[in-house]
Amino acid sequence: MSLYKIHSLLAALGLLLVSAPAAFSEVENTAFPTKQELHSIQLQAYICSRKNQTEACTLTRQMVDPLMDHPRLSSSCKDAVWELLQAAQTASTNSYQRRDSIDQPARRLYVFCINQTIKKAPKPSTQGGLVPQ
Repeated sequence: MSLYKIHSLLAALGLLLVSAPAAFSEVENTAFPTKQELHSIQLQAYICSRKNQTEACTLTRQMVDPLMDHPRLSSSCKDAVWELLQAAQTASTNSYQRRDSIDQPARRLYVFCINQTIKKAPKPSTQGGLVPQ
C-alpha cells in the first residue's frame, strides 16, 4: 500500500469514529410514540377495516409507515406495523377475514409499540441487615 492510501484510510477511519457517537446519541434521543399517537393510528385502522374506502386505508398506511423506520421500536412492534401496512388495502368485498386482518395488527400496535422500559423501584432485601425500629 502506498503512503497516500494509508493516510486516506486513516482519515476515513477517523471520520467514522468521530461520527459514531453522534449516531448512537440520535437513537437514544428518539422518542417512543405516545399512547395518543398509537391510539389514533389504531382508530384510523378500524375505520379502514370498517368502511373499506381508499382514503381511510391510505391515511392508515401514511400514519403507520414512519414507525417502520423508528430506531428504538422492537421487532415485534415492527412486525405488527408491517402486517398493518400490508393489510390496510381496499378490497372488492369487505369480508370478516379482511377486517380481522386489519384489526389484529392494529390491536397489537398498542401492546408492542409502547415504551416498555419503565423503571421500577428495587424491592428492599429481606435478607440480613438491621431491622429499623
